[in-house]
Amino acid sequence: MAGNTFGQVFRITTFGESHGRGLGVIIDGCPSGLALDLDAIQHELDRRKPGQSNIVTQRKEEDSFELLSGVFEGYTQGTPIGIVIYNGDQKSKDYEHIKDKYRPSHADFTFDSKYGHRDYRGGGRSSARETAARVAAGAVAKQFIATSGISIHAYVSQVGPIHLHLSHEEVDLSKVDSNIVRCPDQDTADKMIDLIKEVRKDGDTIGGVVTCVIKGVPAGLGEPVFDKLHADLGKAMLSINAVKGFEYGSGFAGVEMRGSEHNDLFYQEEGKVVTSTNRSGGIQGGISNGMDIYFRVAFKSVATIMQTQLSVNQQGEEVEVTGRGRHDPCVLPRAVPIVEAMSALVLADHILRNRASRV
Repeated sequence: MAGNTFGQVFRITTFGESHGRGLGVIIDGCPSGLALDLDAIQHELDRRKPGQSNIVTQRKEEDSFELLSGVFEGYTQGTPIGIVIYNGDQKSKDYEHIKDKYRPSHADFTFDSKYGHRDYRGGGRSSARETAARVAAGAVAKQFIATSGISIHAYVSQVGPIHLHLSHEEVDLSKVDSNIVRCPDQDTADKMIDLIKEVRKDGDTIGGVVTCVIKGVPAGLGEPVFDKLHADLGKAMLSINAVKGFEYGSGFAGVEMRGSEHNDLFYQEEGKVVTSTNRSGGIQGGISNGMDIYFRVAFKSVATIMQTQLSVNQQGEEVEVTGRGRHDPCVLPRAVPIVEAMSALVLADHILRNRASRV
């Protein structure tokens, strides 16, 4: 299987399956001399792990990690960093009833079509549990980009029809983790939580949007042709399970504006070139311009529902499929740290790539 590696200089390779012994990641290209806070890595894993509230899957995983290599006396060595996260609460029997059936909107049929077989226990490699390894790697990347003054803040801005009617400039980003849905406005969060509980009671699922803001990015990151900064961020987001859309800056709303309205005018402030507006989302020509980078990521509703649906089996016969086991009624609360992790990996990679762009 190809496609398990992400990044060019700061590069990760993940491995493992949902119901295997565990998952892990090899981080290659992290510079030496970075003081690595292991508690910060665990904190990010705790934000993503299952069972953390009554609106997410009740699978109980501590998601404690074991550091295998690359760090000595608290500092990175410039060698590959190996991290493993062991599985502890697999209930593979919950999937016996679909071992030869294709669940609607899952990767069951496509995996069978490509490889001729599949791991039906929770989706195997296609399971969203794979993202635990990404979050661990992203926690390392976060610490690296912090040395350049960059911080990443994601939050839930929509669940189903419920929108947070505040821009990323208006919300208090310090309140993202103040509630279980990770929406920084409590009134909106309460409505989102009620909707998710209602959907779960109906045996159904719901999607939504995660908004992400990246602050402190210097001007000059990104490659202007195929590896534009926003293109790499888009690939990173679209590689996350259940993601169906990505837009940065003004996004699709920008098509309704004339150039005279959309253009971000430059001026100088305290010796720094800035823009009067930021409809470009902090990126112009595929290269960061020093303003905040912001984007939105759309997540579909989870495909596993506790309702009976029609499908076919491996023999092409019509069958009924009913979800069992423990599943998220909404992925949004646990998706926030994943979005941040993938953003950090992109920024870390481009920081290192940028060092070779000029004398």
